[in-house]
Amino acid sequence: MPKAILSVHDKTGIVEFARGLTDLGWSLLASGGTAKLLRENDLPVTEVADYTKSPEILGGRVKTLHPAIHGGLLARPTEADHQELLALGWDYIDLVAVNLYPFEATAAKPGVTYAEIIENIDIGGVTLIRAAAKNHERVTIVCDPADYSEVLAALRAGGVPVWLRKRLAVKGFQVTAHYDTAISECLSAF
Repeated sequence: MPKAILSVHDKTGIVEFARGLTDLGWSLLASGGTAKLLRENDLPVTEVADYTKSPEILGGRVKTLHPAIHGGLLARPTEADHQELLALGWDYIDLVAVNLYPFEATAAKPGVTYAEIIENIDIGGVTLIRAAAKNHERVTIVCDPADYSEVLAALRAGGVPVWLRKRLAVKGFQVTAHYDTAISECLSAF
């Protein structure tokens, strides 16, 4: 059964996307507020903390940064990699739907404090994007809700083709590059 991890700050369209995935037989992992929203909409979901057997810590600062997640994303499509994951009680993760904390919107607020800016630097989301994008030959990264329908259509037609996974990976790297630039410029000026 293919597995997706959903960890989104902007929840636009995520319930419908998750429902489309479950209708296609996918299992869902999700973190915090995303898992709560999916459960409220009667979607079967495994909380990341339950999958990793490691609780969210530091007030939610650390959720998805775990070998069970990143091993599942970075594993190559080889029998050796797959068996190593299975021996640890994990498996491949085939799709990531993630978007980042609204750093730029927070930084633009009048009177924003340095502490508020720092708390809105997303670490886990960027790491999910980069891991999935690096391994786009096997993993689909969706970091823009506008891409949910295209990905679902591809899955319904038999699978996300490599050219689309590559395009989405490039988009992911563009998102993280823009994000990092916005952070460095903001912190330099603060």
